[in-house]
Amino acid sequence: MATIFQGVGAATAFSASNSFDSKKFHLPSRRSLSERKASIFIVRSDARVNQAQNGGARRAERLISNAVATKPDSSAASTSSKPGHELLLFEALREGLEEEMIRDPSVCVMGEDVGHYGGSYKVTKDLAEKYGDLRVLDTPIAENSFTGMGIGAAMTGLRPVVEGMNMGFLLLAFNQISNNCGMLHYTSGGQFKIPIVIRGPGGVGRQLGAEHSQRLESYFQSIPGIQMVACSTPYNAKGLMKAAIRSENPVILFEHVLLYNLKERIPDEEYVLSLEEAEMVRPGEHVTILTYSRMRYHVMQAAKTLVNKGYDPEVIDIRSLKPFDLYTIGNSVKKTHRVLIVEECMRTGGIGASLTAAINENFNDYLDAPVVCLSSQDVPTPYASTLEDWTVVQPAQIVTAVEQLCQ
Repeated sequence: MATIFQGVGAATAFSASNSFDSKKFHLPSRRSLSERKASIFIVRSDARVNQAQNGGARRAERLISNAVATKPDSSAASTSSKPGHELLLFEALREGLEEEMIRDPSVCVMGEDVGHYGGSYKVTKDLAEKYGDLRVLDTPIAENSFTGMGIGAAMTGLRPVVEGMNMGFLLLAFNQISNNCGMLHYTSGGQFKIPIVIRGPGGVGRQLGAEHSQRLESYFQSIPGIQMVACSTPYNAKGLMKAAIRSENPVILFEHVLLYNLKERIPDEEYVLSLEEAEMVRPGEHVTILTYSRMRYHVMQAAKTLVNKGYDPEVIDIRSLKPFDLYTIGNSVKKTHRVLIVEECMRTGGIGASLTAAINENFNDYLDAPVVCLSSQDVPTPYASTLEDWTVVQPAQIVTAVEQLCQ
């Protein structure tokens, strides 16, 4: 079926502890094929909440490692007074995707409801009308089939962006992602390159139940040949989307279901972020807090309390889940000598466990205390809201962990 995409255009390609167990953004979600118009909450970077109504081929240039409009202060609030335009996170993803579709005709999209419906979270809204059904392809509910088709399309020279309606559904395509997507460049002796992006919503939402609250970072991190990034703001969502599409390697882009309506002002100029760089969210001196995705906001909420108590935490959004940016992380560890990892992934075998091992192996001599990792509990996510909150890390737990670390 990859031959269907030959008319899309030509493309390019090359590949290359101690632990604690664990309500802020609410966004309705479902796997319904029918559109629902409803009021949604817009969460601004300053934590205010507004209510709104939802409503020519060429080779890719080398990846630009830094943004054109680099932010001196990487916090979300830092761009609020800058020129640019405000976008919700899902709109930033769409803008980045569309810019790449304009720039490179080999970029195409496939997945369930990505066409005329616009995607389950509207990331691909209006793209089918602009670029046609071949470049924005609606697929059957068969994740293993259309993920495999996307990998085949990448092998023939295209740059597919495969959307999983929910990241948990991509477990059905685990064989294609692990045995084909990650390994084909190597097992073919470099004859095939797989410039594919696999993206979609995941994480613990608002009462989505166990099967729709999966965090698949831990599942995919051990697959050789795959890069993984997680966006947390509209700014880095757009920049990482563009970088992932331009990458010569297969990239999995993790988006959190509760962050799609986060609003931020982003630059009007084009920018592309590095897939391998962490973001310094808040400089500090007393303890390094490493986090990503939704937990970034739990950490920043806890940071306000910690500052009032006299602590000076350094907060880093690691963004690159594979590989880790050990340069940024290491410099912070050498300064603070204490590390707290906060994640929504599971405690056993999660990103935090791998990050703990990497820090202990590379920076053990700089640590004044054991690395502490706050993770979700190893239980299926309950449907009941109060129980759901108990399974993931809350800001109060972060404050307590920092106080114990700094004793």
